[in-house]
Amino acid sequence: MLLREIEVFRSVMSVGSASKAAVLMGVTQPAISQSLRRLEEAAGFALFRRLRGRLQPTAEARALLIEVERAYVGLSSIEHRMRSLKRYGVNTLRVAVYPAFGLSFVPRALSRLVAERPDTEGRPQISLQVLSSREVHDAVLAGQADFGLMADEMPTTGLEHSEFARFPGVVVMHAKHRLASTRTVQPHQLAEEPFLALNPEDASRRRLERALEDCGVSLRVAVETPYAASVCEMAMHGLGIGVVNPITALEYAQRGLVIRALSLDISFAGLLVLPPGQPLSSVAQRVLQLMRIQLAGDQKALATFLKPGSKS
Repeated sequence: MLLREIEVFRSVMSVGSASKAAVLMGVTQPAISQSLRRLEEAAGFALFRRLRGRLQPTAEARALLIEVERAYVGLSSIEHRMRSLKRYGVNTLRVAVYPAFGLSFVPRALSRLVAERPDTEGRPQISLQVLSSREVHDAVLAGQADFGLMADEMPTTGLEHSEFARFPGVVVMHAKHRLASTRTVQPHQLAEEPFLALNPEDASRRRLERALEDCGVSLRVAVETPYAASVCEMAMHGLGIGVVNPITALEYAQRGLVIRALSLDISFAGLLVLPPGQPLSSVAQRVLQLMRIQLAGDQKALATFLKPGSKS
């Protein structure tokens, strides 16, 4: 494996020239050029076009860089893991979670761990990474996380998985919104308001639009965002209404956001994913148990906020 040559290639792609890469790596420019030639010979295709003394990456070089960066992410994870093992031993837990559950739900669950283990010396070190569902999938598959939570639209090939939670979506709005006194929002009411939408590629967004199409109505999208938390924030500022995962909405309901039921069944599901054939540590098992306890508590709390006239 031409590890040194790959490192040189990555540096040149990063800084844009052989001379700058030479300064960055503390070598001569001819050494950089020689490394690139060796890599091209091994690859069997050109990585750069040399025009008037400047290097221009080929399409193959850009494609190769994607794989190189993925490899370096893995190496960084290994380095982090070694530092963690040196400091804490095996009493560590790495969790990858998509934003709907990672921004507020998992921290709520982890607070239970702190409550039962107030002594910091006896408490495990936890690495909580809030990532996109695709990144969660890749992290667990690569062994960079002990377990993960991701949205249900992601493929689960190569992973052990089970459904962690499934909830009907809720409508979120400002406390003074005209629909705040409504118990259940109907499709035509949803279509009459400026809508705060999740991005078009989001599976729940697609399910919602198909259901509304069957009802003969369509959304008036005012803002699109990939994050349910952003929908909740914008709804709290009166920019419109949106349909989100109620677990995300709960944190904001406690701050004054109004949440109401939707007559359409637009479900939001979270999948628990695990590396194949790898038993969970006792720490991971306990954290998952606390997450399920927190989930049950959140379900009860949501019931109170879904009633018209409820006070935050």
